[in-house]
Amino acid sequence: MTENNSATSASSDAQSNSAPAPAPADAKADNETKTSSSNRRGRGRGRVGSSWDISQFNVEPQKGKVRFHDFDLPPQLMRGIQDTGFEYCTPIQGASLPHTLNGHDIVGKAQTGTGKTAAFLINTITDLLNHPVEGDRFMGEARTLILAPTRELAIQIADDAVALLKHTDLKVHCLVGGMDYGKQLQKMQKYHCDLLVGTPGRLLDFANNRDVYLDQVEVLVIDEADRMLDMGFIPQVRRLVNLTPKREDRQTLLFSATFTPEVLRLSGTWTDKPVTVEIGAERVATDTVEQKVYITTAGEKFSLLHNILIGDDVDSVMIFANRRDICRTLQEKLNKKGFKAGLLSGDVPQNRRMKTLDSFKSGATKVMVATDVAGRGIHVDGVSHVINYTLPEEPEDYVHRIGRTGRAGSTGTSISFACEDDAFLLEPIEKLLDMKLACTMPEEKLLQEVPAKPRPAPRKPKTDKTAGQEMQQASAEQKEEKTIPVVQQAVSED
Repeated sequence: MTENNSATSASSDAQSNSAPAPAPADAKADNETKTSSSNRRGRGRGRVGSSWDISQFNVEPQKGKVRFHDFDLPPQLMRGIQDTGFEYCTPIQGASLPHTLNGHDIVGKAQTGTGKTAAFLINTITDLLNHPVEGDRFMGEARTLILAPTRELAIQIADDAVALLKHTDLKVHCLVGGMDYGKQLQKMQKYHCDLLVGTPGRLLDFANNRDVYLDQVEVLVIDEADRMLDMGFIPQVRRLVNLTPKREDRQTLLFSATFTPEVLRLSGTWTDKPVTVEIGAERVATDTVEQKVYITTAGEKFSLLHNILIGDDVDSVMIFANRRDICRTLQEKLNKKGFKAGLLSGDVPQNRRMKTLDSFKSGATKVMVATDVAGRGIHVDGVSHVINYTLPEEPEDYVHRIGRTGRAGSTGTSISFACEDDAFLLEPIEKLLDMKLACTMPEEKLLQEVPAKPRPAPRKPKTDKTAGQEMQQASAEQKEEKTIPVVQQAVSED
């Protein structure tokens, strides 16, 4: 990294030869509140076994493509990249890594599904491995802070980091709301904190309780800054950023789907002489995703959805709607029709959301209904279709939605329903994509009314013979009760 981050490491090394220096007042009261761990081995050391070397990761050069081999990445990280199946950089990776690996701040414009998570993780992990901290370290003292707007996105980033760190000793911690604070704290107190990923609210809880310290952060990543703005998280993000070193003394990577004036103003405040990288939305939307728009009515939508879902080419589906109540009603109706549909929305408890997401990833659940916020950051390979049951009110959300399919080099299909209530939302989406979306009327077979769930078969009427037999049996039972009450009581108790 740059001299700034080297200075941070040198400062930490110096602490191992003397009493730990007092920390800034805004990040920690005094060092007695931290748990020292001087007997732990130095963090950031790689542990690639002698049985592996870079020659086992062979990727042929191709014109117009950038290989990870083209950068001077640590062998431990290269082995992790090989394990994940990466060979060539995506456009955002190829454009950003030459700058970030040289220590520059960056402001990147990139949609979901472009590989930006791996772009900032590869840079961050390289910096941590190249600048290991020896000597005294403190539990809860983060070297990297990665901010995400939603719990699902934060968890996904942490999972991606764990995969890339498989052959290193670096540790990842993920702090999100809706999960048990005590369990998260236990892990923080057990392992050092190299990469800290989380949502603003829960991170502030840990910082305010002095369970996390951010004054030694070397790399700060702010992902989906535009979504942070939309969700009103900027005041919390600002407080967290103020707990980190000055922008000249850290590397800052900021990513956003759009460059609004507000996002650009924030980037100017938080970054230091950044390089700007832009990846156009149209490249994301059109390369691997076939887009369809069906002109329909509000009353026909569910029949259309049902008939699409029973199609032979539909394997794993994500269905998006704008409101929680629409999503919940939709999930209930689909379950009644025999589909095993999951629900991801803000009013579903976090533990249940995680189980639902795991079921979807494993293939046990084939249909997932989600809101934009809950669906943000879901990275599941093999999603064949994305269906926009209602068109998104924000054009950028359209790109985020269809980015759930056509991932990792696969192709996918996006189907949007446009009715009298939301067809006007197509124009701003087309303007963002810089292309016209083909609108068609669905075939008649797709509009066939969904058959009602069959009623249970009526009970057969009793015949006169059966009724007579029952009367005789009842009379016998009454007679038995009068003659042997003690025996009957014993039988009942048994």
